[in-house]
Amino acid sequence: MEKRLIIIDGNSIINRAFYALPDMSNSEGLKTNAIFGFVRMMFKIIEDYQPTHMSVAFDKKAPTFRHKQYADYKAGRKKMPDELAQQLQPLKDLLDKFNINRLELEGYEADDLIGTVARLGEENDFKVYIVTGDKDAIQLASHKTTTLITKKGVGEVEEYDYDSVLERYEMTPTQFIDLKGLMGDKSDNIPGVPGVGEKTGIKLLKQYSTIENLIEHTDELKGSIKKKIEENKDLALMSKELATIITNVPIEVKLEDLEYGDYNKDDVVEKFKEFGFTSLITKLLDIEGGETTIKEEIDLKIEHLDNVEDFIKKAEENKKVIIDVIGKEGNILDKRVLYVFLSLDGNEIYYVNEDELPQIKTLLSNPEIKKHGYDLKEDYILLKPYEIELNSMDFDITIAEYLIDSKSSTSYECSAIAMKYLTRKIKSKEDLLGKGAKAKKFDEIEFDELSVYIGDILNTVNGVYPKMEENLKETEMDGLFYHVEMPLVEVLGSMEYIGMKVDKDQLNELKEKFTTIINELENEIFELAGEPFNINSPKQLGVVLFEKLGLPVIKKTKTGYSTNAEVLEKLRDKHEIIDKITEYRQIVKLNSTYVEGLLKIINPKTGRIHSSFNQTITTTGRISSTEPNMQNIPVKTEMGRDIRKVFVADENCKLVDADYSQVELRVLAHMSGDENMIDAFKHGEDIHSKTASQIFDVDIKDVTSKQRIEAKAINFGIIYGKTDFGLSQDLNIPVTTAKAYIDSYFNKYPKIKEFMDEAVESATETGYATTILNRRRYIPEIKASNFIVRNQGKRFAMNAPIQGSAADIIKVAMVNVYNKLKENNMKSRLILQVHDELIVEAVDEELEMAEKIVREEMENAQSMDVKLDVDLNTGDSWYETK
Repeated sequence: MEKRLIIIDGNSIINRAFYALPDMSNSEGLKTNAIFGFVRMMFKIIEDYQPTHMSVAFDKKAPTFRHKQYADYKAGRKKMPDELAQQLQPLKDLLDKFNINRLELEGYEADDLIGTVARLGEENDFKVYIVTGDKDAIQLASHKTTTLITKKGVGEVEEYDYDSVLERYEMTPTQFIDLKGLMGDKSDNIPGVPGVGEKTGIKLLKQYSTIENLIEHTDELKGSIKKKIEENKDLALMSKELATIITNVPIEVKLEDLEYGDYNKDDVVEKFKEFGFTSLITKLLDIEGGETTIKEEIDLKIEHLDNVEDFIKKAEENKKVIIDVIGKEGNILDKRVLYVFLSLDGNEIYYVNEDELPQIKTLLSNPEIKKHGYDLKEDYILLKPYEIELNSMDFDITIAEYLIDSKSSTSYECSAIAMKYLTRKIKSKEDLLGKGAKAKKFDEIEFDELSVYIGDILNTVNGVYPKMEENLKETEMDGLFYHVEMPLVEVLGSMEYIGMKVDKDQLNELKEKFTTIINELENEIFELAGEPFNINSPKQLGVVLFEKLGLPVIKKTKTGYSTNAEVLEKLRDKHEIIDKITEYRQIVKLNSTYVEGLLKIINPKTGRIHSSFNQTITTTGRISSTEPNMQNIPVKTEMGRDIRKVFVADENCKLVDADYSQVELRVLAHMSGDENMIDAFKHGEDIHSKTASQIFDVDIKDVTSKQRIEAKAINFGIIYGKTDFGLSQDLNIPVTTAKAYIDSYFNKYPKIKEFMDEAVESATETGYATTILNRRRYIPEIKASNFIVRNQGKRFAMNAPIQGSAADIIKVAMVNVYNKLKENNMKSRLILQVHDELIVEAVDEELEMAEKIVREEMENAQSMDVKLDVDLNTGDSWYETK
């Protein structure tokens, strides 16, 4: 077998990985993006080049012989960012777990160690590969050594051996040293010959081969180049010496110590878990195989459920069944179930097909039998068209993992959960179906493959349940899980299935209206500009505004002038075209996103839109929605509010809209225990006017509208941890004034200041913030070494208890309203939640009772020192309720 040695330039690759990948942290706050990128690159190299031996070289902090030779060597190079520096030692620890040799020696650079070991490999008949982002290493390329230069971050490499260097550059690898000696290197502060660039350098070396030979033949040169070489020959020779990677570093290294592959994979897996690299665990198994405690294929008994009665009897005795419903794509109201898979123990898996659903209806709807699963909301929705209620959804591993780790980057995929808790590799949905346009559908997968995939999910649910439940109890989130989050699964499933009625005629009228306005605005803008152009093109708009109309340039981008909303706001008083462009953009967005967008997704069978409500997306605990995003329906402009007119009640129904009044400020008053704020709410005072009177030291009846607006900004700014600078930007006031406002605020509400400080202190100590119902938001940013990131973490720590508690409260209210309507056998239904607002579609004859239920359940969702106040309105459309 060919002996293959791979030597990685550790500093170069981790540096490139850091800048190539977005910010990542583990639960302890350690930045991990550079480590992740490094390992991903290393795995790709291992996969592609199959090394028998490996080593990673690192620079030491101490000066090298080059610094002693030339004091300004690498002078001016930027200091390594703290977020990268903190990842170096953890990476080295990880490499130790891989049993990969590390090269480091004071006085020498990693390049020199790489060159020395590469030479040693060549002398012992190894095929050598050097992995780096630094083109200096091309000088080490030879007939036995290939230099792999990373490109596109760390995703791909370009190969340079002796022949390819000669072919591409018409120079030998060693001539790269001479080239650098001539042209210098800004990044390393190697001077070179002033005025000699790459083209001139290559031309000279093609003729004279080396700097030494060039100097001997300077009499053959002409003009300015002759003068440059004659005056700087010592500089050229020194630069060449600085650029030369030495290959005889006095380092004791034996090639047998570099053998790769003899390591304990379980140790690496534990390290990956510590970093949160679940996907890399799977990759490790794909490329390495070998002995490990990670379980892959396990024996599962998967067969058709023949004896239904016997299974139901056992399920009743067991009081629990694990379930997964598989359906094909189609209308949410269609009967589209392919199979229902069931298990009592996670090992014996049974299935029934669509025709056999009636046989298991009593099992599925039996409230005495708890249902455990993965993404139970989808199961619930798939069964609804068959008039089957999936009752007692007790444990969904995605919801549990969301509470346990609200910052997970794996979208709570079952394969990631299996790896994390069971150290077991199973297929992900993407592994099964593929991705993108070529992705298959469940009904296109062979049954044997599909059944193994589902069997693995049911086995995972059974295996992780006790571990997750223990974790929830230890973190005191079991109450939140069982009494709020799990009941909410049914609520959200019901809301999705029911949907919200849309008046298509009104939408078409709006489309016509908006199109007319857009055309009118377009003509007005062209007239003001003096020519037609593409208003949606930032480049063309920039030319019109800043070149033709001569407006002051606020900000430039790589591609030209910035014309974003912030820039336009600063130009408002400079030309009347600006307001027209702003209005044009707003209406174009309204038309494309909300008019044309809604027209595309109206369900043809129901005339309603069926938004997807997501329970595991936000780190704060808030529910989000997609297709459409109901949270973003505009409310600030009259035309934006017009969109709400298209959301209407069904025939013989009304929409009951109930909105918590200032819930976050009430939560803040309760959690801080501040008597002044509590007192204001208890006496029904307008909290913003009260705050204004306190801060500006005026009687509450004398508060001006401007003072109230500023007080409102301060109230909400405090909740979101706004700094004096942030508040000054919001209110367009000096920073000193903003600071005075904040100081005055905390003087009047001292316990709020104490609460905020304690929230930051607690999060710094524990790494997380908690809500009124013990929901945890992990905040690794608060331990960051970077000042800006750490301050962001502090703001999260101040805000998370308040915003998260508000999320807890609305969820409790949703569950209680839903259950109360159901208990009373009412036809009225909860159909929407947006921020702090609930909408019930109430049947006319139940209207009064529905209003009563909504108000009572929302106001009593949580007992606090401050009463929860609800604004409730009724109308034929969402617009009318506002």
